[in-house]
Amino acid sequence: MEKAYIFGHKNPDTDSILSAMVLEAIEKTMGESNIKAYRLGAINKETQYVLNFFGINAPELLERVPEGAEVMLVDHNSFNQSADGIEKAKIIRVIDHHRISNFETNEPLFYLSMPVGSTSTVLKGICESSGITIDKTTAGLMLSAIISDTLLLKSPTTTTRDKEAAEELAKIAELNIKEYGTNMLKAGTDLSDFTAEDLINIDSKLFEQNGIKYQIAQVNTVAIDDVLKNKSEIENAILNYINNNSLDLFVFMITDIIENNSKIIALGRQDIIEKALNVKLEENTAFLPGVVSRKKQIIPSINSVI
Repeated sequence: MEKAYIFGHKNPDTDSILSAMVLEAIEKTMGESNIKAYRLGAINKETQYVLNFFGINAPELLERVPEGAEVMLVDHNSFNQSADGIEKAKIIRVIDHHRISNFETNEPLFYLSMPVGSTSTVLKGICESSGITIDKTTAGLMLSAIISDTLLLKSPTTTTRDKEAAEELAKIAELNIKEYGTNMLKAGTDLSDFTAEDLINIDSKLFEQNGIKYQIAQVNTVAIDDVLKNKSEIENAILNYINNNSLDLFVFMITDIIENNSKIIALGRQDIIEKALNVKLEENTAFLPGVVSRKKQIIPSINSVI
């Protein structure tokens, strides 16, 4: 096989980065040596905490996929969220846990997606079915990805399969889920040195439904009000992003990982978000009690309205 590229989505989160690294390890264990994991953006503080904890370097940044290159996608399938040049690449694998959107290939491929909280939960299943023994470090990476995407197994996206996988991986990695997970999530909530432009790009995804283009960015914190101290700067950054990318709507989601609530700033087609979430925006903001999942609690409602 020619060199194959593995990567998650743009503006990568912990699951996206670590799942690419884990899939590389799995493929090499199964005999595919000419393969490498990459990233499509900067490493966030939460992910860096994990890499530092296990003494591992971040994957190399991939600016663009070479034309005709074989690629494996993890934690996404939408071309809107994928690497530049993906339309002319040869997709041979997809390992995911999201809805299928804006996706088409010219040739058959291996596609595995499951309705679970993390791509790493799917990858653990691959290891089990393939008879692959998971080492301590790989188990730690997979556990970290599950903790990240499920907010320490408290997100509504969490399934029984995620919980079982996390418990088994924690035993292999010799980690206490609650203690390690809390420290990991808190590491990702330090937003003090980010500009407004940085904040809306930490974990930001583009979606399109019936010709309506919208972006949802999410940051985790332990104090929503601290993030909102720079509300005017954040709104200016959002407006610039909307204009520069011809968006109809931008939603910035600030999630309290302790209280499991969120507050949003929404600009553009505010009528869509108000109807979708049954809220009334006041000064472009709304409080969403119990809402922590963009994938399960926000996107389906927006798409339904559109």
